[in-house]
Amino acid sequence: MKATLLSRFFYICSCMDLYFSIIIPVYNRPQEIEELLQSLTTQTYNQPFEVVIIEDGSLQNCEAIVEKFRDKLAIQYFIKENTGAGQSRNFGMQHAKGTYFIILDSDVLLPKNYLIEVSDGLRNNYTDAFGGADAAHDSFTSMQKAINYSMTSVLTTGGIRGKKNAVGKFQPRSFNMGLSKTAFDRTQGFSELKYGEDIDLTFRLWHNDFETQFIEKAFVYHKRRSTIRQFYNQTFNFGTARPTLNKRYPDTATLTYWFPSLFIIGFDISIISALICNASFLLIFGIYFLLIFLDSFIQNKNLRVAFLSVITTYTQFLGYGLGFLKSFLRR
Repeated sequence: MKATLLSRFFYICSCMDLYFSIIIPVYNRPQEIEELLQSLTTQTYNQPFEVVIIEDGSLQNCEAIVEKFRDKLAIQYFIKENTGAGQSRNFGMQHAKGTYFIILDSDVLLPKNYLIEVSDGLRNNYTDAFGGADAAHDSFTSMQKAINYSMTSVLTTGGIRGKKNAVGKFQPRSFNMGLSKTAFDRTQGFSELKYGEDIDLTFRLWHNDFETQFIEKAFVYHKRRSTIRQFYNQTFNFGTARPTLNKRYPDTATLTYWFPSLFIIGFDISIISALICNASFLLIFGIYFLLIFLDSFIQNKNLRVAFLSVITTYTQFLGYGLGFLKSFLRR
């Protein structure tokens, strides 16, 4: 019997309600934790849940912040040596009391009906793992909104992080994902990879016959990075992870992962061509960036965000593309 069917069988027969443990690793971000915990206190979900915070060797810990919420939330708080986000999530799940783990990054805010949407999604279609989308909150800076656009737009990433009709077999991302205790026990959670560890976990879930799903309404407000330099570094690291994953799981490798690298190479060639004799190729890229500007403006109703979206889109392709090439050539 497939693992997903077996876990569903035990789930139904036990007649237990879902008990969520919300797993949050944190590293030097006390202010973000305060905002996230505050959003958890406003949840309209009327069932008990716990919050497990893992301080991953922070120099600026959030213990004082956590204490402010002790009377509002059921919190477990752990301080451990720095091992990275993936291993800290595993640590949290090992100490959690729940039957289903919800894994969040520390830089997210939750809409008040988030847990209800997760619960309804799992009750209507139980899977041992799920992922949700991300969105930009009204309070975010123009740069954060532009970065969110670049990471979620159909014109940049194909909309795989935010549009249900763009999702095939969904690969949950660790900023907003769920994992059953059964699946965690079977897979042992996240691997030792520093980047791409959530995709690696998804592939191992599939290889163990667990199913994943995209719960469209279970979205979070994801702050991501606040500067172009930070965003470039983040996407560069994403790019370096993909060749490693392709080597571990060759049946998952596709040509689409080459697109950012080819985009950057093509853009550079078009500039050189325009300087020498022919600007037609550069015009194609100009039309593309104009579409980015117009689409972002329509979505955000803000000229500054639309302009920054052009910059963040180029930064995303540059970072991911160069990271991918560097990692690929190394291998």
